[in-house]
Amino acid sequence: MYLHAHRGGDRIEALARELNAVRECAQLLRFDVTHAASVQSVLDQVLEGGPIQVLVNNAGIHDDAVFPGMSARQWHRVIDVTLNGFYNVTHPLLMPMIRTRWGRIVNISSVAALTGNRGQVNYAAAKGALNSATRALAIELASRGVTVNAVAPGIIRSEMSEGHFDTATIQRLVPMQRAGEADEVASLVDFLCSDSAAYITGQVVSINGGMI
Repeated sequence: MYLHAHRGGDRIEALARELNAVRECAQLLRFDVTHAASVQSVLDQVLEGGPIQVLVNNAGIHDDAVFPGMSARQWHRVIDVTLNGFYNVTHPLLMPMIRTRWGRIVNISSVAALTGNRGQVNYAAAKGALNSATRALAIELASRGVTVNAVAPGIIRSEMSEGHFDTATIQRLVPMQRAGEADEVASLVDFLCSDSAAYITGQVVSINGGMI
């Protein structure tokens, strides 16, 4: 198992230690997903040990502003991490995965791609494009034993969501009247990566407590 970090390396290192305390299985990779050459260099070394057959693309950032006040840097930065990062990481891993005739790719999207959100035109655009890429790539790989799906979380309790959604807002927006938990999203991703999900591909699966 490979864990990736660019920022927040201390948390990823702690997770790797926790996993390795149970069974030595986790290695930490460090690179910026927006730097294609760096990504290629690291992944080339990883692939020397064999193909990666399960890939979860989870890189993404917010840089919010209403669109008239959004700078070009804010626009390109969010698109670069989410969309170009998807390409930079997925592309080098695909052919080795295809040759095994088995693979799972799960892209982490967002409810913002499905419903929109004020101040997040860049984020919604990036995640919406990721959804479209998911569907198209799923068609290309369906006959090769490789599934490609996206998971679109709603309001999930995390550092990224803290300060954006108070209790009253969550109760107003979410029919279940609570934020989701990271473990609930992880369980969905785990299922989509399993043999039980072999006939599920090209889907954007929402996990949002009933938000429409």
